Amino acid sequence: MSGTSEGTGSAADSIRPTTTERHPAVPAASTAPSGTSGRSTAGRTAVRESELRESELRDYRAAFNAAHLAMAVVDRDGFVVNANAALAGLLGTEPHALDGQNAADLVDLAAEARTWQAYREVLRGRRARLRCTRRLKHPDGHSLWTEITLGPVPGTGDVLLSVADISDRRDLQARLRHLQMHDPVTRLPNRALFFERLSAALETPSYERGGTGRIGLCYLDLDGFKAVNDTLGHRVGDRLLTAVAARLTHCADQSGYGRTGGHLVARLGGDEFALLVEDSTGTEQLADLARSALAAVQEPFDLAGQRLSVSASIGVVERVTAGTSATALMQAADTTLYWAKEDGKARWTLFDPERNAHRMTRQALSSTLRPAVERDEFVLEYQPLVDLESGVVRGVEALVRWNHPQFGTLTPNRFIGIAEEDGSIVQLGQWVLRTACRQARRWQIEHPSDAPVFVSVNVAVRQVWDSDLVGDVAEILAETGLAPQLLQLELTESAVMGSAGRPLQALQALSDMGVRIAIDDFGTGYSNLAYLSRLPVSVLKLDGSFVRGFRYEEGAHPNPADETIVEALVQLAHRLGLTVTAECVETAGQAARLRRVGCDTGQGWLYSRAVAPERIAEMISARPQDLAR
Repeated sequence: MSGTSEGTGSAADSIRPTTTERHPAVPAASTAPSGTSGRSTAGRTAVRESELRESELRDYRAAFNAAHLAMAVVDRDGFVVNANAALAGLLGTEPHALDGQNAADLVDLAAEARTWQAYREVLRGRRARLRCTRRLKHPDGHSLWTEITLGPVPGTGDVLLSVADISDRRDLQARLRHLQMHDPVTRLPNRALFFERLSAALETPSYERGGTGRIGLCYLDLDGFKAVNDTLGHRVGDRLLTAVAARLTHCADQSGYGRTGGHLVARLGGDEFALLVEDSTGTEQLADLARSALAAVQEPFDLAGQRLSVSASIGVVERVTAGTSATALMQAADTTLYWAKEDGKARWTLFDPERNAHRMTRQALSSTLRPAVERDEFVLEYQPLVDLESGVVRGVEALVRWNHPQFGTLTPNRFIGIAEEDGSIVQLGQWVLRTACRQARRWQIEHPSDAPVFVSVNVAVRQVWDSDLVGDVAEILAETGLAPQLLQLELTESAVMGSAGRPLQALQALSDMGVRIAIDDFGTGYSNLAYLSRLPVSVLKLDGSFVRGFRYEEGAHPNPADETIVEALVQLAHRLGLTVTAECVETAGQAARLRRVGCDTGQGWLYSRAVAPERIAEMISARPQDLAR
């Protein structure tokens, strides 16, 4: 039983004696003095004052006994001197039976060391007031909540004890708290109570009280619940939530049978539920609970003549309580629930630290990508595009690298997708385009006797939609002095497929400007040849999967189908006035066969990996036969 102490007064302070007798609040009966006519004036005054004091004492005594507030006078040793009828009734006895009783025992003041110490200080006059709450047991068996107040009686060494019955107030507070902490639709604990219970479970490791020291959580979300509300109405939706709550509670009760830990089922809001397992025994226990909850929810519901079938996605987290916060646990559960949704819904997914680390890395990259452009953390490397017939470097492809201060050098596959999602690809793309054109112009100036090489730059479809790509290209070409014919823009086949409206207009304007348009990774996407006749395409870049089939494996011959397909594509492209570049050329044999079928240029490790600009400058002046060594 907990108590609180205060230095405030109480209702019993209205009993304030005016004499210095032993027990002025409850004086003994006395006989009024008889008057004498011969007495002096001073004598008569003394008699009147005595009568007045006696009258006041009788009034105080009557008020003390008739008061509805339970009270008792306690001496400095802690024993009851006198108690009123209200206190006797509260404790189920007679007033005289309380005389001489130990006050601390009557109202359980010794149950808590802090309260007991404060009580002793009030008795000794070292403390003005004490107020605390106690739960007392009535002789008939019922319990009642009381508020105890103690304060000194002025002019004496006694203390006035008052006891107020606050059971009704406590019951009202309990009912209000229940309403505050429970969901009105499902009657389950709500988000506030869930986090209160979760925080309490994490504050003190359960192994200190014989538990496992672990905690588990199943975070559940109904799949497609919004459609139920939208089509059948919120009343049916609420009935569905109530039915789901009942099934989850049943699953938790069955799962918790015979286990040391307790289970809490809560509705966190909307169609989200949580099943908290204190003192969990490991991931297998949580997996069993998740499987049973998933199966229970997937059973059809019969609601007001409607037969509904729904599914759920569940994120499962299980870990030791030590070092775990409520925030961290919920973040892990929320992430895992997202994985379950992302993986196809109607399933449960266990938290994976490695997958989460990848997600965190992705988030870290996303948050620092835009500032990285301003901090010059990106660099360009270039891979040569070699004429298969002459062996001369005709062009280079610009490939961006991110020198990340934390994760080291990152290749495009680590961050380009992120840049496209958050829109930073526009800013990054402009930087790549400007840097590549400036470098191509520098090579041209530094090697005036060699044929100028073109530079090929990858363009994301979002750059076409979210920026003025035509204006950007025109401005950069004018700024760097590079001829439009020396710039090639690469778009993937899937990005070009179905281009219409603004994208098509942009590509046509760029082509009219003299810029070459190339389709990257051709042959792996839609492979719809119809758009080749209506799009301003100059170059097809064959996907490396075709070229790999040209390799002679040990004890086997190359796949003739690949060569047939490539030869057909090259002939078709040439008839349409297009040139063809083969990617992923790694061996001289591949280069020879590509040359034989008429492919124009090759790109791959046979010639060079992506290298710094200085190395490209050397290749421009190198003899053709040196490139393939």
